[in-house]
Amino acid sequence: MAAETARRMPWADRHDQLLRAAASAFREGGFAGTSMEAVADRAGVTRLIVYRHFESKESLYREVLQSVTSELRERIEPDQPAEVIPVLVDIAREQPDAFRLLWRHARHEPEFAADAELFRLVAAEFAQSIIERYIVDPSTLRWGSATLVAYLHDGICNWLDLEEHHDDAHRHEAFVERLRAGARALVVAWAPAT
Repeated sequence: MAAETARRMPWADRHDQLLRAAASAFREGGFAGTSMEAVADRAGVTRLIVYRHFESKESLYREVLQSVTSELRERIEPDQPAEVIPVLVDIAREQPDAFRLLWRHARHEPEFAADAELFRLVAAEFAQSIIERYIVDPSTLRWGSATLVAYLHDGICNWLDLEEHHDDAHRHEAFVERLRAGARALVVAWAPAT
C-alpha cells in the first residue's frame, strides 16, 4: 500500500517530502549517523525512491540546506529591512528542521562546515548593510552584524525548540515583535550616543 501511494505522489511533492524527512533525520542523527534507509523510513518510502531523487546522502544534505537558503534569497527584499525578521520566522516555521540544521548542525559536520560558514558570512554582510547607518565604528559594525545574525537565528531556533503553538497567529506575531524589539535594542545599544 505504501509503495503504491509512493508511486502516485507527484515528483515535486515527493521531493519536498523527502527533503523534510531528511532534515528531520539529519537533525536527530547527524550526517554520519543517518543513512538513506533512515530517510526512506522517515518518509515512508523505499530507499530506491530516495535514490531516484538524490544521487547521494551528501547531495541530499546539501539540498536540505539549499532549500532554506533559496527561500531566504527569494523572499527577503534587500530594500525592505523591516520585513527580514517576519520572513525569517515564516521560513523557520515552514521548514523547522531544515532551518535548525542550517544554523546549528551543519557547521559541526566536516562536509558542510564551509557551507554553514559561508551562510553566516553572507547573512552578516546583509545585516551590516542594514545597520551601518546606525553604527559608525568599523569593528563594532563587523562584530555587531555577526552578533545580530546569531541573535536572530539562535532566537528563532530556541523558539522552534520550545514553542508548541507555531500555528497560533497571535503567538507568532507576538514572537516576531519581541524578536524585532530585541534586535532594535541591540543596535541602539551599539550605536554611538548622540
